[in-house]
Amino acid sequence: MKVILFCGGLGTRIREYSEQVPKPMIPIGNQPILSHVMNYYRDWGHDDFVLCLGYKANVIKEFFLNYNPQIDTDCVLDHGKVEMLGPSRVDWRVAMIDTGIWRNVGSRLWHVRDHVRDEKMFLANYSDGLADVDLPAMIEAFERSGKVACFLAVHPPVSFHVADLDPDGNVSRLISSQDSDIWINGGYFIMKPEIFDYMNDGEELVVEPFSRLISEDKLMAYRHTGFWRPMDTLRDRQVLETMVENGDMPWRRLIAPPAAAPA
Repeated sequence: MKVILFCGGLGTRIREYSEQVPKPMIPIGNQPILSHVMNYYRDWGHDDFVLCLGYKANVIKEFFLNYNPQIDTDCVLDHGKVEMLGPSRVDWRVAMIDTGIWRNVGSRLWHVRDHVRDEKMFLANYSDGLADVDLPAMIEAFERSGKVACFLAVHPPVSFHVADLDPDGNVSRLISSQDSDIWINGGYFIMKPEIFDYMNDGEELVVEPFSRLISEDKLMAYRHTGFWRPMDTLRDRQVLETMVENGDMPWRRLIAPPAAAPA
């Protein structure tokens, strides 16, 4: 199953990095967040990627075209020859398509539609957030639904209090966002090629196309209450960086969790 990754945004909310590199290339540990997202899908058996490039597309292309697998794998340098001590962590097929700098997500998807025309369904991702969602379970739920598209629904990662107000401003209750029924788009998608029948070039994916799907009852959300964290701000990046430094990467299914500290 192909995976479309949207990698063309400016990422202005992390300006400290995104003025030098595109947002998907901002490092988390010793890898860009894009690698973490791709490894998540590869852990579930999906390694055929279509990258929708835009802002600083050359930086992403250079990363893959000049990638040295020894960087991320234990190895031995023996008199100038490199011996790999483990399998390479990069075993992807990657199509890198320049979809332009100013296109929105929907327009980028439209631009690469021929790459997934023959797929029964395909996956897609904003490429700037990490989650531990059970992907096969999400796919199974989508297949059962008969819908055209599905997005991951998550609770907001920050806590705030939601107020119920009447027209006069009287407060009936305050409730934490974590305990409320607020769900947001988590940026993980499953779609059938029929999605393009509901789209026009230039439209934002979750606005006009999704509105058409909703009107025909063709859109579903998959609720996820486990780990999910976007990288929208410098604070978000610091949280993810600390997790990687501690070996705590719940989005990596094939990596054992860190050992518990002795009592």
